[in-house]
Amino acid sequence: MKLVLWRVLLAPLTSWRAWRIRQRSTAPLSYDAAWRRARLHRSPDEMVYRLHGHQAPTAPPTEDHDHSRHRPPGPA
Repeated sequence: MKLVLWRVLLAPLTSWRAWRIRQRSTAPLSYDAAWRRARLHRSPDEMVYRLHGHQAPTAPPTEDHDHSRHRPPGPA
């Protein structure tokens, strides 16, 4: 089952609020972002939910940023 359908079935009020946030938004806003915003507005204690797995993707490390080759001086 799709995530949107699960959210509508399990949290209909939050889903409705997300729909309203998305409709009122002047900038394009995804339903997922609107749903998280609605959820955190009513339940700020769920900040961990937002932080877990909902970060912008980062670029993979390149050779210049590979810190595994750089070891601190000292005994090996």
